[in-house]
Amino acid sequence: MRNLIILMASFLITACSNSNNQKDVAVSQAVVLADTIPATVIKIMKSDAEWKEQLSEKEYHVLREAGTERAFTGDLWDNKKTGVYTCAACDLPLFASDTKFKSGTGWPSFWQPIKPLYVEEVADYSYGWNRVEVVCARCDGHLGHVFEDGPPPTGLRYCINSVSLNFAEQKP
Repeated sequence: MRNLIILMASFLITACSNSNNQKDVAVSQAVVLADTIPATVIKIMKSDAEWKEQLSEKEYHVLREAGTERAFTGDLWDNKKTGVYTCAACDLPLFASDTKFKSGTGWPSFWQPIKPLYVEEVADYSYGWNRVEVVCARCDGHLGHVFEDGPPPTGLRYCINSVSLNFAEQKP
C-alpha cells in the first residue's frame, strides 16, 4: 500500500509539471497507471493566471472558457493509434483508444471513459440547448459533451474537443 501511495504521489507531481520532458513522462505513465489510480480524484485548483501560463490560447479557450474547436480541425479526431487520451490540462487518463469510434462529427468520439469518476457531467443550457457538458474530474476542464446517440454497448457518444486532449500512444 505504501508503495502505491508513493507511486501515485510521484505520478501526480510529474503530471502537474509544466516542462515538456516531464509531461511526456507523465503521459506515458498514464498508459501504465490508468487501471491503478484510486477510485477518487484529487482536485487541482489553479487561478486563471496559472491556467493561462500553462495552456496555449486555444487550450485555455476550450478547457477554461468552455469553447469549442471547429469540426475536423483538431489533431486527434481521426487518430487511429492505440493508446490513452489524457486531459491536456492535468494529464488525467480519460479515454482509451478501444472505446473511440468514427462518429462523422469531426471531433474525437468515445462510447465510455476509462473510469466513470474521471469525467463529470454537467447540465448545459447555453445557447438555448439542453445538453450535457463533460468536464475533467481533476481540473474541471471543459472537454466537450455527451449525447445518447452512440454505439453499443453504452449508446453514448462522448464528443470531445481534440485540443482538450493529449494522446499517449501505447507501444507494442
